Amino acid sequence: MTTEITTQAPAIDKATRIFHFIAKHDGATYTQIYQGLSLPQSSTSALLASLVTNGLLRQNEGKYFLGLVFYEFGNNAIKQFNIKDLATEPLLFLRDKTQLACHLGVLDGNSAIYLAKVESPSAIQVKSWLGRKLSLHSSALGKTLLAWEPEQRVDDLFPNENLPIKTQNTITTKTAYKNELKKIREQGWAFDNAEDFDEVTCLAAPVYDKNGKVIAAISTSGVRFQMPNERINEFVQYLLAATKMLSDKIRS
Repeated sequence: MTTEITTQAPAIDKATRIFHFIAKHDGATYTQIYQGLSLPQSSTSALLASLVTNGLLRQNEGKYFLGLVFYEFGNNAIKQFNIKDLATEPLLFLRDKTQLACHLGVLDGNSAIYLAKVESPSAIQVKSWLGRKLSLHSSALGKTLLAWEPEQRVDDLFPNENLPIKTQNTITTKTAYKNELKKIREQGWAFDNAEDFDEVTCLAAPVYDKNGKVIAAISTSGVRFQMPNERINEFVQYLLAATKMLSDKIRS
């Protein structure tokens, strides 16, 4: 049952309850909303129409869903959250274990973006910088961040079947990309096999908030010989330990 909050702005209170109800039920009809929340039919209808017009809700086949504007709000909230400081220890742990450059990234519109970085101690460096944007279909970080998003989000970002080619290893069709995202969800991590830049490989895994939602990702990357096939499973274990460390910090 959705907790009822009462303030001096009843319209906002109702809208907030509607958002929570829809999120909990993965979408809901008009009848389910006003009955489930014990709201007046007439004012609920007008409120839903206003929320759809403002992009806070979207309507499809008789059901209401949260609007994609919430993704934008969420991304901006992440940037304002002190996640960069919380990520320092996990990133240093991962860097020390892999001896590779490690990054924290989040979704930013139609790309991924680096929020934090620790350099590799190696003389051979993969060029990167804070604020750098990465492809969502060819980078491990981008694939991880999009893997747990609704399928509609993927379709909105990639309306065409053919995807931009970055290297000879890039995933080039949306069908193959969706299969890749399914694999990432199942195994819990992503691999960029020189798909974004020639001879540069990368591993990434998700970071979760208190509600189990993916809000960021951690990656480790290097040139191919720095991440040999026989060490990938070892690096994955270090990566998952780092993401668990950060997720636990966020939840505490």
